[in-house]
Order: sequence, then structure tokens, then C-alpha cells
Amino acid sequence: MFITINDNRIYYEVHGKQDGETIFFIHGAPGLGDCRGDIKAFSALGDQYRLVFMDMRGSGRSEGKPPFTHEQWTSDIEAMRKELVGGPIKILGGSYGGFLTLEYVLRYPEHVTHVLLRDTAANSEFDQLSVDRALESNLPGITEDGIRRLFDGKVGSNEELKAMFAAIQPLYTVIVDAEAIKKRIESIYYRYETHNFAFRYNKADFDLVADLNKISVPTLVTVGRHDWITPVECSELIAKTIPNSKLVIFENSGHSPQLEENEEYLNLVRHFLAKQSLNV
Repeated sequence: MFITINDNRIYYEVHGKQDGETIFFIHGAPGLGDCRGDIKAFSALGDQYRLVFMDMRGSGRSEGKPPFTHEQWTSDIEAMRKELVGGPIKILGGSYGGFLTLEYVLRYPEHVTHVLLRDTAANSEFDQLSVDRALESNLPGITEDGIRRLFDGKVGSNEELKAMFAAIQPLYTVIVDAEAIKKRIESIYYRYETHNFAFRYNKADFDLVADLNKISVPTLVTVGRHDWITPVECSELIAKTIPNSKLVIFENSGHSPQLEENEEYLNLVRHFLAKQSLNV
């Protein structure tokens, strides 16, 4: 379905129990990601919850009117909440979507009851670890110039973005499935302008660490042990700084434990939400 919010057409889907408590899912990889991965990972939660998935402005099937700032993206999430829910929500963000989830709860704390973070970060402190791991992998197609251009938001075209993203795919999971990688690469909606703005401008000033202690709602922080792009250190810092938080490391996952260890991940989410709801 499509809805126009903040003068931009947004693609979204609502799944699950329509009278259940609502969870918003915020995907990562602006200009590369969309809500399909979260739908695949989390649809089973629909037996208990109402699930709202959206392609963020400038990603997937959504319209791409700038700006692609964190302020604009969180404003879009808030407008969607007002349209579809009205009341407070639970929110789950992964990777870059975790950046926006943290920004959202800090901007609109009264509208969030639970925060769930997956393989994300609160600043760019550990980016060099990611670059080093990529270069040390010796994967074909990965060069220092290429990985720097990707991280610095200086990609020249959708074709270049596709080639760069394809090269780093084996880094993302513990088990490498070449056929699944090929299928994924061909299915992506490439939006290099969105990616470039996010990485060239947003990430340069991204640092929420000093404000994390303001988050008072129950927060679940999860990460794959072998995550290369937002390594474990990022999640440890978040969990150490948010007062009412719980950190869980998935030992057999890379950047996507919600897919790599799906059953265990969903069980954790169910248990966390049920336990915290009883404590409220």
C-alpha cells in the first residue's frame, strides 16, 4: 500500500493481529534496503502483534524527495505512527534503521513503549574496524578505494553501488550462500543518491552516545558475534549506556541474526516483550 506523508509517497504493509499492540520495523541500508527483509524475518510475530513495515523515503518502492536526513526520516516515522496507530508503539530497527530508531525514541520518547535494536551503532567510532575487516577478507572486488567510496558516500551511480554491494556480500553471514547472494543482489532497488547522502552527510555528525542515558523504556540490544559492519563493540557501548537495557549476542550469526538464527531470535523478542509488558 502507499500513503503520502510529509509530501512524500511511502510504501508500507500492515501484517498480523489488527487489534494487537503495534510494532514498527525500520529497515537499514538507505538506498539499498527496504521492508522485505523484515517481513521475511518477523511476520511470524503477527499471531500476537500488529506489524507495520515501511520503505523509508528514498528507499525501496517509496518516493525519493529529499532531504534524506535523520530529522526527516524520523518525522516520517512519526507521521506514519499518527496515521496508523495514534497511540504509542514498540519499534525495532536494524543496522542503519537502528540509528533512526535511536533518533526516533530520543525525539519522541512519549510515543515509544519498547525499543529493540539489531546490529546497529550509536556513533561512527568503530567504522575503521569494519573497513579493516573488509580489506583483510581478500575478497575479489573489494579494494581500499572502493570500500572508502562506499563508506564515504561517494558512489557514482546505481551500477557502481550494485557492484560494490555485491563484492562485500560474503562478509554479512556466517554461512555464505552464493545463490542466495545472487538472487538478493538482483532484487534490490538501488538508489545511490539516498545512500550517498546518508553516508556522506548524516554519518559524519552521527553521535548519540551522550544522550542514550535519556532512554528510559525497556530496550533490547542484539548483535551477531561475527557482524563485520556494526561489530559487537557497537552494541556493547549502547547496552552499557542505556539504563534499562539487555544485550544478547547471537554466537552463530553475522549481521542478520534475525534471519541466520530466526527461531531463537523470535523467541527472544517474544519473551522480552512479554516480560517487560508484565513489568510495566
